[in-house]
Amino acid sequence: MTLDRLVCANCAAPVNQGRCPVCRAHRARLQQSPWGAVHPMVLVSLLLLLVAAATAALVAAQPA
Repeated sequence: MTLDRLVCANCAAPVNQGRCPVCRAHRARLQQSPWGAVHPMVLVSLLLLLVAAATAALVAAQPA
């Protein structure tokens, strides 16, 4: 999940603004994660690419 989409339950502000200590702690934790900065559509695209590659491999492995 990206920081621009998260809303803090403590102060009801976007987490990327870091208004309260809870926001700042969560923002710091997400920035340490390698997946914190990845946009969700990139993950969906990678999953679709993986499914397409697996399907192509299965089709190529079947005897004619």
